[in-house]
Amino acid sequence: MHNVPAYGGEGMASLIESYGFIGDLRGSALVSRDGSIDWLCVPRFDSDACLAALLGRDEHGHWSLYPGERVRRARRRYVPGTMILETECECDGGAVRLVDFMPLQRQRPAVVRIVEGLEGSVPVTTTLAARFGYGIHKPWITRQDGEVLLTTAPDSLLLRTPVRLELDEQDVWGTFIVKKGDLVPLVLSWHPATEPPPPPLDARAALEDTERRWKEWSGRSRYRGSYQDAVDRSLLTLKAMIYAPSGGIVAAPTASLPEELGGVRNWDYRFCWLRDATLTLEALMIGGYVEEAQAWRAWLLRAVAGAADDVQIMYGVDGERRLTEFEIDGLPGYEESRPVRIGNAASQQFQLDVYGEVLQAIHEARRLGLPEDRSAGAPARVLMRFIESAWQRPDDGIWEVRGGRRHFVHSKVMAWVAVDRMARIIEDFRPPEDELRGAVPRLRALAERIHRDVCERGFSASRNAFTQAYGSEALDASALLIPAVGFLPASDPRVQGTIEAIERYLLRDGLVLRYDPEQTQDGLTGGEGAFLACSFWLVDAYAYSGRRREAEALFGRLLSLRTDLGLLSEEYEPRSGRLVGNFPQAFSHLALIHSAGVLGAEGTAAGEAAHRGGGALRPRARVSTH
Repeated sequence: MHNVPAYGGEGMASLIESYGFIGDLRGSALVSRDGSIDWLCVPRFDSDACLAALLGRDEHGHWSLYPGERVRRARRRYVPGTMILETECECDGGAVRLVDFMPLQRQRPAVVRIVEGLEGSVPVTTTLAARFGYGIHKPWITRQDGEVLLTTAPDSLLLRTPVRLELDEQDVWGTFIVKKGDLVPLVLSWHPATEPPPPPLDARAALEDTERRWKEWSGRSRYRGSYQDAVDRSLLTLKAMIYAPSGGIVAAPTASLPEELGGVRNWDYRFCWLRDATLTLEALMIGGYVEEAQAWRAWLLRAVAGAADDVQIMYGVDGERRLTEFEIDGLPGYEESRPVRIGNAASQQFQLDVYGEVLQAIHEARRLGLPEDRSAGAPARVLMRFIESAWQRPDDGIWEVRGGRRHFVHSKVMAWVAVDRMARIIEDFRPPEDELRGAVPRLRALAERIHRDVCERGFSASRNAFTQAYGSEALDASALLIPAVGFLPASDPRVQGTIEAIERYLLRDGLVLRYDPEQTQDGLTGGEGAFLACSFWLVDAYAYSGRRREAEALFGRLLSLRTDLGLLSEEYEPRSGRLVGNFPQAFSHLALIHSAGVLGAEGTAAGEAAHRGGGALRPRARVSTH
């Protein structure tokens, strides 16, 4: 049982792990355990937040809803199979249930909050302090026919409720009594300031419709395994991060949550990373979600269309390329973690590994049973031609460091993956008479050349491990992916040496750092927590090596770090025992699903099978493509 929250408290944002995530497949909100919405981005995930207390204080925008009596006990959950959040509060005078959700498939987004009386009589207080432009701009507030309109061009919010509300020049508030059997709705709708408000919403009908839609989707999951609850919740979380109009999946619905409390490593993750491509396809196909997998592949192909040297590592939800990074001086940051960054300058970095990710995703899509997309051939060939000339260049690396380009080992491994998967695409899926088959010997020769280069220049005899970069002794957790992508089998002594070195130097409280910031010139000050995806990679490496007991133990530990709602952030801070980084984090949930698939596969010598198959031991989803 979690500690009883101090309902109605003021001041700084709650712990990251105290938030629940709701969304409508376009925008999103975070709801704290004490009933405050401290982050709201509508109509898109990357829209300016109009509630931004998450990155500051109450004065930067929040919508609180809490009992006025002392709360003796509180518990919360998602309605099973949905992203509808329920919080039950037992108070001195009775009990109420708070229901928070965003209706699906509406022309204009809305956040619906319903207070249901369960026992006795409970006073409930609500305060809406909208602050547009990431907590900076106070709205013009007017009352129209009992409805409250809050406007700062180009945005407007409309609050509709039967509750009697008070207002002044900057806030809206009210207190009401909820008795057993009462159902009190509060509906906050967004619309462009230049257009009339959307029609009223029936909160009860919207709740029923939203629950039905979520349950219809989650009920289609075909995953069956030992970790079904964790996988199904992760799949739902990923679904909620899909931008429905395009099929793109954001890395997280938040911006600038710190990787170190009080530190400077604060980034905007409300964009779509190519690096997530293969894991996303696999996760969706493991769940049997062919339609979503096809939409993601289509987004991927549209995003990389054009010249290969223009390919970015990330894009906007509709494929936008300009993701200009800037800092907001008016926000103090989560627990004083500054600067607060919006946009992401890493979008302009050159990262060699994403070419491998894209070609691997194209190959995996066919291997996992997706029907052929004839438009994939042209971009695949363009990317391949670029890799042939670019694989020897230094790049910025998988972690988007800002300390200058280097010959990163993982980048070279993924260049090998790009060539290997292109050869496999031709061999496995092109007809015998296809003229592209003539290119296979040349591709195989190039793959061997890259492989030899990595083994000779990326392996340190003194460390007995693959290192972070050529000529460096620093270690990097990305080397754990070497058996997963089929570069070397897990049984290879160099792979085993790498696992042992990472265990010795990059583990903190049993969890894996991406790298040691003191040994890597990443262009930033301070440190960071243990990266959860990297810890899942160690689970996979253990399983590939036949160390099943250790793999299961670490996987269990990672599952225990999820919040009471089953959510994971980007990182975990062992010293404080807190989740840090943007939240919830798609990469962490993708890695969870993949590790569950690895552990659920027959046998434990998965690394050998992976090497023979040219990729990780990934369970084939039995799905119909019709």
